[in-house]
Amino acid sequence: MTSEIKGKKLADSKPVWFVKNGELGSSGLDSAALAWARANGFDGQSSRVLVIPGGNGEISGALFGIGKDEMRLAAGKLASALPNGSWHLANRVSEPDLTALAFLLGGYRFSRYTKNESVDVTLTLPDGADKADVKRLAKAVTLARDLINTPTNDMGPEALEAAVRKVGDDHKASVSVIKGDALLKKNFPMIHAVGRAGSEEPRLIDLQWGKKDAPKLTLVGKGVCFDTGGLDIKPSSSMLLMKKDMGGAANVLALAELVMDAKLPVRLRVLIPAVENSISANAFRPGDVLTSRKGLTVEIGNTDAEGRLVLADALALADDEEPEILIDMATLTGAARVALGPDLPPFYSNDDAFASEVADAAEAVADPVWRMPLWQPYDAKLSSRVADMNNVTADGFAGSITAALFLQRFVSKAKTWAHFDIFGWNPVEKPHAPIGGEAQAIRALYHLLKHRFPNE
Repeated sequence: MTSEIKGKKLADSKPVWFVKNGELGSSGLDSAALAWARANGFDGQSSRVLVIPGGNGEISGALFGIGKDEMRLAAGKLASALPNGSWHLANRVSEPDLTALAFLLGGYRFSRYTKNESVDVTLTLPDGADKADVKRLAKAVTLARDLINTPTNDMGPEALEAAVRKVGDDHKASVSVIKGDALLKKNFPMIHAVGRAGSEEPRLIDLQWGKKDAPKLTLVGKGVCFDTGGLDIKPSSSMLLMKKDMGGAANVLALAELVMDAKLPVRLRVLIPAVENSISANAFRPGDVLTSRKGLTVEIGNTDAEGRLVLADALALADDEEPEILIDMATLTGAARVALGPDLPPFYSNDDAFASEVADAAEAVADPVWRMPLWQPYDAKLSSRVADMNNVTADGFAGSITAALFLQRFVSKAKTWAHFDIFGWNPVEKPHAPIGGEAQAIRALYHLLKHRFPNE
């Protein structure tokens, strides 16, 4: 992080005014600051920052344009645009938590492999903001971003396991792992099949936390640390971002961090099948028939549809416990991006009331998602002549929906199930986020869970 928030205004703190487009004259600025703004063509243009000079050449403050309709995370721009030093808001904001969080998220830099220019910008916590929750959210988003941004040579299945163990240690959670041929002995054949060609053994990582008699919340995340496409190999251009194919795992781990840090009264379980979909003599093949943990047989129509295979075995295990809420997250289909783009993850659920809660929570915290239908007539597209089902359809239509329908076949006992087909990446810079790995839907889900399972 290159930005920080403080609970109290520092003595040398300078003011920053939020100014709507067209409302410069009513912003409360003195005549000198108004003249300076007008001389520089500033009139509250969205995300524009204008530094105001003082009488002796020093900085006396800054203006921040929020446009006509304020972008709710626009304050992230302040972290990179304000000069180093301490700042406070000169006027009240309508959403202090979002403003503070955006500021922290906008200061994120992935610096593991390079030295970034030193930036030291501090913002006094806006009136009404919950400092503990803001910092908790910023930490979780940073975790997800860091994991996704790390290339596979440093974030393979072993490193992903280490990351889960660290989070588990931080919160006194138990972590167990089944890996290699033990996956076959413990009946996780599809996780083994997908990952057996990788240089690191495939594994199922299992984190558990909370009181055993608390409501069961289970999170499942796709942990494909790199996806070549397998024998149905991707073109090189499509492999460039495949380090992010463990974005589902990164996001459920970040959501677990939020749940545990907030000490929500749940019995939390996190299941991450961690594999590489590699090419070798023992790679699984198109036309193979795999028997899943649930007993359903799956014909492999395409080895590049591997994420749903590893998720299916993990979901079958999760479903056996009949959790109250079962959520899976995965960078699963390109079809989801074609339908809704990179910034709006689709989600699917068998529970209309829960889906409505997700939508409300997403709106409340500016973490957009969009419900898509589990359209049952499309389920027949997954048929196979030699097995119970195929892992892909033949016509290529409705790819995100049919992937969700595939997963739904492995969930029958959970009270509520939801599947999030996330992208996990920002292809363009935003005020609150640079290009790179991104947390998606976890702020909305955390908001929902806080209200569903409040602390006493």
